Amino acid sequence: MTWLYFIGLVLATFVAMEGITWLTHRFVMHGFLWYLHRDHHQVEPGFFEKNDLFFVIFAVPSWLLIMFGSMKGIWWWMAIGFGIMMYGLAYFIVHDVIIHQRFKWFSRSTNTYVRAIRWAHKMHHKHLHKEHGESFGMLLVHKKYWEKVRRDKRLMAAKKVGYAPEQ
Repeated sequence: MTWLYFIGLVLATFVAMEGITWLTHRFVMHGFLWYLHRDHHQVEPGFFEKNDLFFVIFAVPSWLLIMFGSMKGIWWWMAIGFGIMMYGLAYFIVHDVIIHQRFKWFSRSTNTYVRAIRWAHKMHHKHLHKEHGESFGMLLVHKKYWEKVRRDKRLMAAKKVGYAPEQ
């Protein structure tokens, strides 16, 4: 095994996880496991949500692949496990820290990408039920959200508005 193949597979897995996350969010979380995801859309008191159990659903395969891959010397199992783990870390930072600000580390960002993912997620959460959702991905943001944030920035720079308008 060369390190180049290992790193390539870790990165390929990381990229593939965006698609897997989209599919899981759209058809599992907003489907037959809605009862675990509902409290994420319909806020209930407390720091933890039933939705946080999805962390375990993704962490267990990652941990098993890394563990058994290292025990059996199967490098590509470990690479896939590390790719899933890296995506999980990115998901935590983007979703829990930047978007929902469960930890107040990046609460005042003016970065266009950060504002676009926050707006896309806001549009996802405007739907309180599992039907009629939009924007199920995490790291890739649809063009319409980029355009909205750029338009708002231009308006604020021109001093035409003092805030980012809703529409």
